[in-house]
Amino acid sequence: MTHPSRPQPKQSVRQLLTYRPSFGETEQAELIRLSANEGALGPSPKVMSFLDSAGFEPHRYPEIQSGKLNQAIASRYRLDAEHIITSNGSDELIALLTMGYLEPGDEVVHSQYAFLVIPQAVHIAGGVPVMAADDEDMTVSVDNMLAAVTQRTKMVFLVNPNNPTGTMISMDEVRRLHAGLPESVMLVLDWAYAEYLDDGFTDEAAQMVEQYDNVVMTRTFSKLHGLAAFRLGWAYCPEHILTTIGSIRGPFSVNSAAQQAGIIAIEDIDFQALSVAHNDRWIAEMTDFLRQLGLEVVPSMTNFLLIGFDNMAHLTADEAAKRLAQDGILLRTMAPYGLANYLRMSMGTDAEMEKVKASFTRLCLNNQ
Repeated sequence: MTHPSRPQPKQSVRQLLTYRPSFGETEQAELIRLSANEGALGPSPKVMSFLDSAGFEPHRYPEIQSGKLNQAIASRYRLDAEHIITSNGSDELIALLTMGYLEPGDEVVHSQYAFLVIPQAVHIAGGVPVMAADDEDMTVSVDNMLAAVTQRTKMVFLVNPNNPTGTMISMDEVRRLHAGLPESVMLVLDWAYAEYLDDGFTDEAAQMVEQYDNVVMTRTFSKLHGLAAFRLGWAYCPEHILTTIGSIRGPFSVNSAAQQAGIIAIEDIDFQALSVAHNDRWIAEMTDFLRQLGLEVVPSMTNFLLIGFDNMAHLTADEAAKRLAQDGILLRTMAPYGLANYLRMSMGTDAEMEKVKASFTRLCLNNQ
């Protein structure tokens, strides 16, 4: 028997396309980073005030689950706090679900342009990701998702609104997807961008969690709440699923600062409304503006736009990204998603977006 010359990772990890986001680089001192889907206005000023004044005790372990944070989430979204579990970002929840429920060879269905962390987590857990083609308008196809389900399917992930396309399906379609699944198949609703929509959208998803034993909703504080640096996510689960992922979750995966910042952020409803209004205005304005320049813009229900360059005879997405970076503006390239001629752009502050408009105008007019 021949032994390898060094320790080897397990088979499911060896060929993995690792999700390590590259947010771009620029030599500009003044940087406009619109490549990471961060909250345009940052966190609530009340969070910043807390961070400036708080007397932390860094030698103390945080609570395993902060009852105050769970209750704050439950109060904001009219949920049962006993069915909430917090985590080190929603990425951890995806990993916990796949580790907790997948046996080697189990299949997991996801849409064509779903968040890359999902197939990565499936691979690491030893499962097999199965991609279902989107409709022609880059929107999830429920029919294709259901057609991809087999006897080996253990989970179905739905990112809605979707990252990186920004498109979404209605709750009627979500319910149709669930109705077509066996009771033994878990439907994971990745609702990372739900805060940009009406509360009724999330209310219906939460009702599905409460009604069925095979539905989970995952959420994050990284987008609208502006707490990306804290890595804070949460899930709404049936009791048996919460017990399972809670048993394998690290006991202190959410730090004390994140717990307290999360409570402050989720209770500041006025700041949330301000952030949503800011985002709605700039999504609409930039969609019209970029289309007038001849660019393709996928309709978005999130805080970002997917911008296509196929209509630009002398300008590719890669070239545009390089030229924008020279102006200190970072957008996200989409080649890992199979969208090589697209860029994804988050919304920034008013001043940042005005600079972006000027840069895009120069970029497109010089390449006609």
